[in-house]
Amino acid sequence: MGLTAGSRLGPYEIIASIGSGAMGDVYRAQDLRLGRTVALKVLPEGAARDPERHRLFEQEARAVAALNHPHICVLYDIGFDAGTEFLVMEYLDGQTLAEQLKKGPMPLERALEIGVQIVDALDKAHCMGIVHRDLKPGNVMLTQSGAKLLDFGLAELTAGTDNERTRAIPLADHAPARLVGTPSYMSPEQAKGLGPDHRSDIFSVGVVLYEMVTGRRPFQGDGLASLLTSIAHDTPPPPTRLNPLLPLRLGRIIDRCLAKDPERRYQAVDDLRRHLEGLRSDLASAARAVDRSIAVLPFADMSPNRDQAYLCEGLAEEILIALTRVKGLRVATRPAAFRFRGSDDDPIEIGARLQVSTLLDGSVRKAGDRLRVTVKLVEVGDGFCLWSERYERDMRDVFAIQDEIARAVVAALDVTVSSSDWQASQRLAIADVEAFECYHRGRLFFGKFDKRGVAFARELFDRAIAIDPGFARAQAGLADCGCYLYLYAGRNQVDLDRAIEAARRALELDPRLAEAQASLGTALSLSGRHVEAEAAFQSAIHLDPRLFEAHYFYARDSFAEGKLELAIQEYEEASRVRPEDYQAPLLVAQIYDDLGHADAARASRLHGVAIAENRLKLNPDDVRALYMGANGLVALGERELGLQWARRAVELEPDDPMLLYNVACIFSLAGQADDALDYIERAVAAGLTQRGWLEHDSNLDAIRSAPRFQNVLARLA
Repeated sequence: MGLTAGSRLGPYEIIASIGSGAMGDVYRAQDLRLGRTVALKVLPEGAARDPERHRLFEQEARAVAALNHPHICVLYDIGFDAGTEFLVMEYLDGQTLAEQLKKGPMPLERALEIGVQIVDALDKAHCMGIVHRDLKPGNVMLTQSGAKLLDFGLAELTAGTDNERTRAIPLADHAPARLVGTPSYMSPEQAKGLGPDHRSDIFSVGVVLYEMVTGRRPFQGDGLASLLTSIAHDTPPPPTRLNPLLPLRLGRIIDRCLAKDPERRYQAVDDLRRHLEGLRSDLASAARAVDRSIAVLPFADMSPNRDQAYLCEGLAEEILIALTRVKGLRVATRPAAFRFRGSDDDPIEIGARLQVSTLLDGSVRKAGDRLRVTVKLVEVGDGFCLWSERYERDMRDVFAIQDEIARAVVAALDVTVSSSDWQASQRLAIADVEAFECYHRGRLFFGKFDKRGVAFARELFDRAIAIDPGFARAQAGLADCGCYLYLYAGRNQVDLDRAIEAARRALELDPRLAEAQASLGTALSLSGRHVEAEAAFQSAIHLDPRLFEAHYFYARDSFAEGKLELAIQEYEEASRVRPEDYQAPLLVAQIYDDLGHADAARASRLHGVAIAENRLKLNPDDVRALYMGANGLVALGERELGLQWARRAVELEPDDPMLLYNVACIFSLAGQADDALDYIERAVAAGLTQRGWLEHDSNLDAIRSAPRFQNVLARLA
C-alpha cells in the first residue's frame, strides 16, 4: 500500500516516503499527539491474518520495545488502522552501513568503533532473550550519535514470503527448509534451515566485521544454492590476506566468529565485545604513541644515470639511525619504511599504514663530485609540509648533510635532544665517503638474500673496512655475510670463524651496537655455543628492543635448543617489531602445531601467507617468500597453490640447497613422497649438510621411514 503525504495512520501523519523493503514500506511521519518525528514501517498485507503469528508478533514487539539502549533503534508502538498493521519507531537521520560500504572498506578504527557498538547492542538483546536473526549492514544505521541496530527480532515475521530475507529452498543434504535471514549474512545453521540461536548473531557479526575491513563479503556464490553451500562448507580467505596490514588479533577474532560449529564460536557476545574493546584500546594506545613518530622513506634517485640507489638508501638510513638515538621519538624500522620505495601512495596513507605522525621524504642527484639533496618533512594528519630544504654540496660533505637534516627534523618536531644523544649518533658516523659508498652498496646486495649477492656484499664490506678500519657496522655486516654463507652455502667453518671474529671486532669498536650483538649471537648459535649465543641475543635486545634480527635469530636458537615456549615468545616479538615480515609467523606456526595449538598455528600461517603474497606483488621473484609461503599454503590445505609456488621457486633457483630442502618439506606435507625424496637428494647433492634438520623437522615425518631418506641420512653422518 502506498501512502501519500498528508494521509494518516491513526494519530500519525505521513510526511514522506523513506523507502521500501522486504518488511514493507517505511515513512517519515509526525506524531500528532507528542509532536515528534517518527518512522512508520507499514507491514506487508497478510502479516496479521494468522492469529497465532499476530499474537507472537505482539509478544515479541513488546520485548523489543523494552530494549532501551543507545545503539538500538527504539520501537515506540505497534498500531492497527483500517486493516493496516504498522510499527512506530525512532526516526534516525543518517545512512545505513550498507550504503557506507559501497564506498569500499572502512578505516580500521572506525570499523572497530561500529563493531563494538553493534555487539554492545546485541549483548543487551541477548540478555533479554532476543535473537536478531537478520544482522546485516542494511540493518545498521550510522548516525551522529553512533550506530543503531534496526529490525530486532522481526525475521520470523516474514517467514513464508517470497523475498530476499526468507525463502524455502531444498538443500543437497537436507530436506526442504524455511530460511530466515539474509543469505549473505546467515550462519551455517541458518543456511541449513536449522533454528538459529544467539551464536548465529555472533556469526553474522563476523561477516559484517569482515566486510567492513576488507570491502567484500567472506562467502560468495553464483546463486542462492551455491552461496548457502559456501556458508555451510567453505573457509573464506582470511581478512589479513586481503589486507595484510590488519592486526593479526582482528583476524583471529573474525575467524572465531565465523567458525562453522557454533560450539567453537564465542559463546556469549560479551566475550566478543571484550576482545574487540581490548584490541581497540591497544590500537588507541599505539596511536597516542604516534604523536612523536617518523618514518624515513628511501630517497628518490634523480641522478642522470639513475645509478645511485645505494646512495639514496644510504643517506636515508644514516638519518634514520641518527633519529633512533633520540629519546622520545619513535622511528619506523628500515624494512617497514623502505618497502614504500618508489611508491606513489599518498603520504597520509603511507603514514597511516606505518602508524607514524610524520614522513621524511626526499631526492638525491649526484653528478660527478657534486651532490644535491632535497628533503621535506610531511605531517601525516593533513599532508602539509612542516619543513623542507635543499642542499647543494660536494660529495665529501655528505656526512654534514645527514647531520643537518637530522637536527632540522628534531627541531621541526620540537623534540628535546641531549648532547649525549647526538654523541651516540656520531659514534655511528662513517669517516670516509668511499667507505660509506662501499658499505651501502653492500647492504643493497646483502638484501637480495642469495649466495651471489651475499658474496659480493662481503667483498664490499671488506673494502669499506680496508678504507675505514674503525667502521663497526661494516664489521657487523661482514659477520652477517659469514653466517649466511655458512648456513646456506656449504657449512664452511672458515665462514663461521670469520663471522665470530668480525662480530667481536664490531663490539670492540662500538660496545653499544645492538646489530653486532645480534650478529655475534647468530654466529655462536650456528657454532652450537647456545649459552653464549643467548647472552649475546639478550644484550642486543637490551640495547635495542626493536631490533628484529635479535628476536628472530634468538627464536631460531631457542627452537634449536628445544625451548619451544621461548621460541614462540621471540618469534611473536619479532612479528610485533616488524609486522611486514612473513618469516616469523610462518616459522612459529610449526611450533604451535608441534605443541598441539592448532588454532594458533592456523592463524599464524594465514597471517604469514598474506604478508608473503603482498611481498610477491612487489617482487614476484622473491624466492624465499615463494617457498616459505608455499609451506604455509600446503599446511592450510591450499595444496595446489602451494605446490605451484614451490615449483616457481625451484625454477628461479634450481641449485640452491636451502631452497631445495624447503621444497622437499613442502612436497612431504602435500603427501607427494617421491617428489619430496627427489628434492632432499638434490639438496644434499647441492651442498646441504644440516643432518639435524632432516632428523627433527616434523615436515618430513611422511618420508622419514623411506629407505631413500635413510640413505641420505647415512651419507650425511
